[in-house]
Amino acid sequence: MSNVKIGVIGLGTISGLHLSSYAKNPHVELRAVCDVNPERAKQVADQNQVEQYYTDYRELLSDPEIDGVSICTWNDTHAEIAIAALNAGKHVLIEKPLCKTVEEALRIGESVRQSGKIFQMGFVRRFDENAQTAKQFVDNGDLGEIYYAKASCLRRLGNPGGWFADINRSGGGPLIDVGVHIIDLCWYLMGKPKVKSVNGAVHHKLGNRRNVKGLDFYKAADYDTQLPNTIEDLAVALIRFENGSSLQVDASFTLHAKKDEVCLKLFGDKGGMEIDPEFMIVSEKYDTIVNLQPQVNKPHIDVYSAFQNEIDHFIDCIQTGNTPISTVEDGIEIMKILCAIYESGQQQREIVFDS
Repeated sequence: MSNVKIGVIGLGTISGLHLSSYAKNPHVELRAVCDVNPERAKQVADQNQVEQYYTDYRELLSDPEIDGVSICTWNDTHAEIAIAALNAGKHVLIEKPLCKTVEEALRIGESVRQSGKIFQMGFVRRFDENAQTAKQFVDNGDLGEIYYAKASCLRRLGNPGGWFADINRSGGGPLIDVGVHIIDLCWYLMGKPKVKSVNGAVHHKLGNRRNVKGLDFYKAADYDTQLPNTIEDLAVALIRFENGSSLQVDASFTLHAKKDEVCLKLFGDKGGMEIDPEFMIVSEKYDTIVNLQPQVNKPHIDVYSAFQNEIDHFIDCIQTGNTPISTVEDGIEIMKILCAIYESGQQQREIVFDS
C-alpha cells in the first residue's frame, strides 16, 4: 500500500502536533506545508524536511500528488479552505471548531457528500486512550442510561490574545476554543443525542487582564498587548437533548478562581464516570457504592498520544475507506450547540430546536 501524501495548511502552534504525528506514521509522506507568513512557512518546511512550502493554500491544493490535508488555520477560514480542499479532491482533517456558523457548517457538509472524500473532525479528546476505554464502559451498559453530564474548563488566567481574542477571526472565546472539547466528549459518550434546547449565558467582565503578574499562560503566535479583546471571558450553558438527558457546561479564559479546573462527569441510572481530573468509574455493588479506579498509563488526557491516535485514524480511514469516528455531521451538531449558546446569551432567552 502506497504512502498517503499530506499537506498541512496553517502553521500556528497546533500544527506542530499534526506535523509530529504525521512524521511518526510510517504510511505518511509529508508533501507540503502552507502559511500566510512566508518566513514561518519556510522555517517549518526546513524543520520537518518538507520540500514544498506555500503561502497560498490554493497552490498547495493544486498539487495532484497530495491526497489529504490538515487544516489548522484561523476559524474564520475553515469553511472556505475545507470546501476548496474537497472540491480539489483532497481528504480533510480539520481542527475544531468546524467553522464559525451553522450555515457554513451545512455548506461544508454538502461539499463532503458531493465529494465522497474522507472528512474527519479534529475532536482530539475522542482519541485519548482513557476516552476510548470510557466509551467501552458506556457501550457495554455499565452506566446504564446516561441522563446528566457536567463539564468545566475554567482558566483563572489564560486568554491567548492574538487571533483567539478577535471574534471576527475566532468566532468566540473560551466556549468555541476549549469548551468545544468538553462539550463534544460528553456528547460523544452520551451517545450523540439530538439537541432540543439551549439556555446559555455569556459574560464580558475581565477582558484580557494584562495587568496580572506572576502567572504564565499560553500566548498565541500573534499575541500583542495592544490588540483589542472582543471575546467573552466566560460562557455557561444548560443543554437539553431530545432523549431527556442534559449537559451543564462552563468555560472561561479568565476568572477570579483559586486555580484552573477541568472536570468532566457523566451520571447514569446504573453508574457514574469521571474522565477529568482523574479517570474513575462509580458503581454500586452489593448495596454498597464503590469507586473503581481503572489502571491506566495516565489518570488524565495524554495530549500527544491523543493526537497521534487522531492522525493515525485519519490515515487509516483514507487507506481503507472507513468512516471516521468524528464525522462532518458531528461537527455540524456541535456547531448548532455552540452557536445556540452564544445566541441564547446575547438574547437572554432559551433557544429551542425543531424536532
